[in-house]
Amino acid sequence: MYKFFRSLIKLILPVFSNFFLLIKVNRRVINYLEDKSFSSNNKYDFKNDISYFLKNDKILAVDIGAQGGFNSDEFFPKKYNSFFEPVMVEPIIEEAQKLKKKYKYVVSNGIWSSNIKKKLFILGNRPGSSSIYEPSKSNLKMYGYNSEEIEKFNITNSKDILCDTIDNSLEKLKIEKIDYLKVDTQGSELEILKGMEKYNPIMLRIEVQIFSAYKNVPSWTELLNFLTNRNYILCDWKKIGNHVSRSPVEMDMVFIPNFKNSFGKKIILDNKEKFLSLMMIFGQIRLLKLISEELNLNDNDFFVKYEDKYFN
Repeated sequence: MYKFFRSLIKLILPVFSNFFLLIKVNRRVINYLEDKSFSSNNKYDFKNDISYFLKNDKILAVDIGAQGGFNSDEFFPKKYNSFFEPVMVEPIIEEAQKLKKKYKYVVSNGIWSSNIKKKLFILGNRPGSSSIYEPSKSNLKMYGYNSEEIEKFNITNSKDILCDTIDNSLEKLKIEKIDYLKVDTQGSELEILKGMEKYNPIMLRIEVQIFSAYKNVPSWTELLNFLTNRNYILCDWKKIGNHVSRSPVEMDMVFIPNFKNSFGKKIILDNKEKFLSLMMIFGQIRLLKLISEELNLNDNDFFVKYEDKYFN
């Protein structure tokens, strides 16, 4: 039955494709299908499996660029939020105060590769786009913004903020391990990661600008090389926003330890239950089955009942 429908779809897709081109919705349809494909495993409910793995433990999540709250963009289904213990990092004092009303751990200093004072450029019309780097209006055209949208990147204020490293900031909170690290800081991602020497997260979600919207930001390839040298591999990415090129100019990238070398294997094996949980939460079923088999995690019975619908 499945083979019949797949053959049928293969025959009618060219007709639909020409129709979508005719009515000028081809890219809109593709974007919609890409988004649905990315979240195709969200239909599963892994909560019972994750509860079995974690028992009463929590996944320690460090969220750098935490304005709006933990997982506010629902990058993964919010039904799993309760399995996390967030550490929220927000250098804008007013925003940090809001977070302190809701979260146990809030770091209100900036994060950098060293202990230093930096200037934060506030974009009052786009608060989530405030950055230590100045916006580049000429580069913003690559994002498909019109003149009105580009004007929203005007700097409305600036503040001197004290910055410290991830290591120092978390040691003050007596936090010994990072399980999940998310960094979304409008260009500062590489400098922030350079200040993390004592921690080896099980999973990282990093915002990466292929064509930076800000001045003097290091190339995105430097960031990838840095994480590769730290024994991490890219396992997923999701584009952000519009672009005038055929490839995305900005995306969220997800990294896990390189399970092909001894360092990466050790991180996974030392944190097996949390690794399994994070991979399920992020819908990485097929890759999880492969890693479980290669590292002899002996948990394939949990995953055999799940088909990775991303590949359908």
